Amino acid sequence: MKRAGLLLLGAVPLVAAAAVYASTAPTSDVDDKAPGRTGPAAAPRTSAVRTPAARTPAAVTAAVGTPTARKPAARPASLADPGKKELAQQLVASAENSTLDWRAAYAYIEDIGDGQGYTAGLIGFCTGTHDLLTLVETYTEEHPGNRLARYLPALRAVDGTDSHAGLGPGFTAAWKAEAARPAFRGAQDEQRDRVYFDPAVRRAQRDGLGVLGQFVYYDAMVYHGPGSNPTSFDGIRAAALRRAATPAQGGSEKTYLEAFLDVRRAAMTTLHPGTDTSRVDTEQRRFLNEGNLKLSTPLEWKVYGQTYKVP
Repeated sequence: MKRAGLLLLGAVPLVAAAAVYASTAPTSDVDDKAPGRTGPAAAPRTSAVRTPAARTPAAVTAAVGTPTARKPAARPASLADPGKKELAQQLVASAENSTLDWRAAYAYIEDIGDGQGYTAGLIGFCTGTHDLLTLVETYTEEHPGNRLARYLPALRAVDGTDSHAGLGPGFTAAWKAEAARPAFRGAQDEQRDRVYFDPAVRRAQRDGLGVLGQFVYYDAMVYHGPGSNPTSFDGIRAAALRRAATPAQGGSEKTYLEAFLDVRRAAMTTLHPGTDTSRVDTEQRRFLNEGNLKLSTPLEWKVYGQTYKVP
């Protein structure tokens, strides 16, 4: 339930090259118990009294063998790894804000004419899709008296519509001013992760998808929002599952992602007929066709005709 890509064509693209370093912190996903050990067979009992000989370390080693050290298994790469998460935000920002500098979007706010009221902030929270209202409510609970708090009654009144009633220039100015505060930027980060990023990554991992597949889910969650209707994330995934099996179900990762992107592209044009679908066509599908399932850099892609590169 995010803004339509076609309507961002008017934005002035800002091209930035960013170095992204993927980092994986190996942890063990296996049981690290040592394998069972068997000692020497017990000697038969005799009636003679024997004094046990002193057992040297060498003797112990000879008797039980040297245990083999087990290396912890490295966990699969995740979009949540710091370098990959940074890359994910750049990819989304290229489609949402026509820039790789995603941190510049905290103060962004405008009505782009997509029927969802004001679109604002990091990933395009909207006054017409409830997520902007939730953000301001949560932020105000922790920081009462902020510049946006006075607009809560109006935000509740216009929720679900494209109306600006009670908002207007005062609201947009308050948003931009509040975005200068680290606390409000942190609140945007938290809602992005809680509502969009974390659920998308978890679902993709359960489906057996690699880093590219995790990003495909995340971008779909940002644009379409959670929900089970045909144009929301869960509805899109359900339709893709009717076409192909996930890797967790024994299917091909590439084949499943092709099906997901086909369904997702159709959902975009259903929501906004004539919309630009390049975030799927010349970004995500390009990576898939290149076989870059790990979303490894360097990357090059196009959104709305503008070329972006991450070395």
